[in-house]
Amino acid sequence: MNVSGPPLLRRLRPHSIRGRITILVTALATLLLIPTGIVGSVLARQAFSTAVWLDARQEAALTAAGWRTGHFRHVITPQVAGIDLVQVVAPNRRVLAASPAARGMAPLSSFWPSQQDPMQDLQACAHDGTGCLRLSALRVMPGPDSPVVYAGRPIDGFTPVAMFDLLFTVEVAVLVLLTAWATWKVAGRTLRPVEAIRSDLAAVNVNDLDTRVPVPAVDDEIGRLARTVNSTLARIEQAKLTTERALRRQREFAADASHELRTPLAGLRAQLEEAQLHPDETDLRSLLGDALLDVERLEAIIDDLLLLAKVGATAPDRKPVDVSALVRDEVARRTDRIPVRLLLADGVRMHAAPRHLARLLTNLLDNAQRHARSVVEIGLRGDDGFVELWVGDDGPGVPVCERERIFERFARSDTARSRGRGGTGLGLAIARDIARAHCGTLVATESSYGGAKFVLCLPVSGCPPNTEAATSQAAIRAAGPYAEPPQAENASAPEDRA
Repeated sequence: MNVSGPPLLRRLRPHSIRGRITILVTALATLLLIPTGIVGSVLARQAFSTAVWLDARQEAALTAAGWRTGHFRHVITPQVAGIDLVQVVAPNRRVLAASPAARGMAPLSSFWPSQQDPMQDLQACAHDGTGCLRLSALRVMPGPDSPVVYAGRPIDGFTPVAMFDLLFTVEVAVLVLLTAWATWKVAGRTLRPVEAIRSDLAAVNVNDLDTRVPVPAVDDEIGRLARTVNSTLARIEQAKLTTERALRRQREFAADASHELRTPLAGLRAQLEEAQLHPDETDLRSLLGDALLDVERLEAIIDDLLLLAKVGATAPDRKPVDVSALVRDEVARRTDRIPVRLLLADGVRMHAAPRHLARLLTNLLDNAQRHARSVVEIGLRGDDGFVELWVGDDGPGVPVCERERIFERFARSDTARSRGRGGTGLGLAIARDIARAHCGTLVATESSYGGAKFVLCLPVSGCPPNTEAATSQAAIRAAGPYAEPPQAENASAPEDRA
């Protein structure tokens, strides 16, 4: 089995980003510092060698000058520090004078400088016991019988070069270690906020979504990451709250729907059981009439429930609509007990789904007709990019504390509890959902006649992007396009002052 392949490398690779960064930077530093140390050592060697030859040349020149003046005879005293091997050699290779260190030695080199190039630097390795030498050879006089001065020092024991090598080796090793230590510390300090974010995120659970991770003071990648994490946590928390509210509303809606459907079913069952127990005493015509009323009520509730299940799921098919003409047409096809007063501005147009606006208007008119005493009024106007439509009456009105509750599903006022007048309790809920789907609002106020007034406000151009209205539309999306109003809507219209 190959144990030196990639699996082994993967096992040896550090598991933390901090460790990987440290190894990477240390490796790069090593690759850069080792060649730098080698180049520095080579340059130091060359500089020291150059300095040695310069000293040897200086010693050779001083010795030649002293020889020409007769200052030296047999013993030469070196005048340059470090250059202790000095000889004056005659053309016949006889040593005429020597320094104490070179006394008794054969000529230091067999090389003889020419008259054209009287000074030469050379390296000689032919002497026993002295090893290799760095020498400078200089002719004392221009003539052909001029003696030559050799001045130099041994290469062996060249301790400054070895010291330079040791110095650069230690320097490179220390720099590599400092680089590794500094990288480990800096990476740890840089990644410390990431660890704090990780530990805080690990503590977050579905029951505690209000926790937020610490945000560094600097605006760098980690700071932006922390803000993004906090924003994501906020959205998750908001989604959880929205889901909980939706589930709560769904449970309440299911309970209310079950209760509302049970009432007509219980009445229908009671009538049928009574007729079954006393067939001879049952008026068949009356029984069928009451049963049909209960069936119609069930049908109206089911139709409204289906409509509410579909409202807002997809964007309605909007197109330019003449709202003034739509209101007139809807009022004209109705046969209400109270004539409707029209206060309509001409030419009010907007971008909307006309059949959905018709359903909203029908629900508001049905509600007003049920509660009005003698006046039902519709107003319409355009105002600064919005269309405002209101439906008012002179009925009992809506108390201020009830003006939001009436838009809840299956909410009805006390005056609407009788089976003869009561609706499904979904009309105003449907109307407000349609308004929200068009990025508008529907609110209840008091009319000038003392009754209720429902004010609808819709943007002319439809849902604008990146607005609160657009957000409201997205929040109420459900499962499909709006349903069409039933043909017999006026006969079984929802009864809500709520």
